[in-house]
Amino acid sequence: MARKYFGTDGIRGATNSGAMTAAMAMKVGMAAGAYFLRGDHRHRVLIGKDTRLSGYMLESALVAGFTSVGMDVIMVGPLPTPAVAMLTQSMRADIGVMISASHNPFADNGLKLFGPDGYKLSDEAEEAIEAMIDGEVPLVPSSQIGRAQRIDDAQGRYIHFAKSTFPEKLRLDGLRVVIDCANGAAYKVAPAALWELGADVVAIGVSPNGTNINAGVGSTAPATLAETVVASGADIGIALDGDADRLIVVDEQGRVVDGDQLMATIATSYARAGRLAGGGLVATVMSNLGLERHLAAQGLGLVRTKVGDRHVLEAMRARGFNVGGEQSGHIILSDYATTGDGLVAALQVLAEVKRAGAPASEVLHRFEPLPQLLKNVRFAGGKPLEADSVKVVIAEAEAELQGRGRLVIRPSGTEPVIRVMAEGDDRAQVERVVDRICDAVRVAAG
Repeated sequence: MARKYFGTDGIRGATNSGAMTAAMAMKVGMAAGAYFLRGDHRHRVLIGKDTRLSGYMLESALVAGFTSVGMDVIMVGPLPTPAVAMLTQSMRADIGVMISASHNPFADNGLKLFGPDGYKLSDEAEEAIEAMIDGEVPLVPSSQIGRAQRIDDAQGRYIHFAKSTFPEKLRLDGLRVVIDCANGAAYKVAPAALWELGADVVAIGVSPNGTNINAGVGSTAPATLAETVVASGADIGIALDGDADRLIVVDEQGRVVDGDQLMATIATSYARAGRLAGGGLVATVMSNLGLERHLAAQGLGLVRTKVGDRHVLEAMRARGFNVGGEQSGHIILSDYATTGDGLVAALQVLAEVKRAGAPASEVLHRFEPLPQLLKNVRFAGGKPLEADSVKVVIAEAEAELQGRGRLVIRPSGTEPVIRVMAEGDDRAQVERVVDRICDAVRVAAG
């Protein structure tokens, strides 16, 4: 069933237009609140946000919607997405909402919804809520309107949780760590957690002003982090995105370490300790073929899913894996969390660096990635991938790469572009294949 509002990760868009207005947020609150009103107990929703200017507006609208259908509201302020998921479960809330557009610019915003178990909503729940948004949601009598309150210790609760995932007998003493919080949701909690564990912390991207989230900092812009690591003589750099569910690392030489290398590091560490479940890890079709070969050499498997951390998590839960994620840095460690958690993943990486007693450049670069190229082709409408001319070119490319590489072509779930990715042992061949397909898509798109 086609979605009208929910995309691959909640509802997202430019603020004050389309589905991301205050009026729509209030409708989402009414619909989601009514959907989760089950049983005779006093129902509650937990709402967190990142540091975007529009967060206040959307938070107020959500509070109005939820209270109007009889739900009590707990507001926790700026906190990472995984903290909202964790607190939703630990505080016995019926639903959790994170107001964030993740790594997008400040002008965008979004709503991520979690069920009482801390997991993102199922397709069925999202479809039911969508139907209610477009319908009439009954309001409760005035005597049953919900109450709203803020709690002050949410950040401390999350810091305590994150630290509890770090090995008890280890400390980060002697390790200089640069932490880039993208001027986003983790700007207080991430530096505090690292400092409490003993690290010498250099913090950047920790001065949010409502409009600078992800602006030249964070996991999607690691250049500033790399420069700071080298300039400060740090041992390692950690970059989170705007809502801190994504992680990218920079080694002491200023080289970027992506999610594939980090997953390989964590999975290898877990396997050595006898705690890796499922015999490998779960990643998406975008993860490098080098990761797959590296795992296979250790007798570990790789299960691939569609792009999106929700698909990774579904496969992990269905097959019993406890490590999974995306090349972009969404890393899910299901022993600890119900969604990607950049800080928790970073602590596992730091633990491995500390155990090894070696530079991050030696510990974290686990394999040589195969040449990989991704290009986006924007289109105005229609379905260019269904054109016979495009299908022929794709088939030829697949035959050319057979046994020597991979091809992944997919429409974006968030914008009108076709993503064309190829990887293989021969860089020149990869470039030729991608360019040929992109040209065919452009012609078909008109």
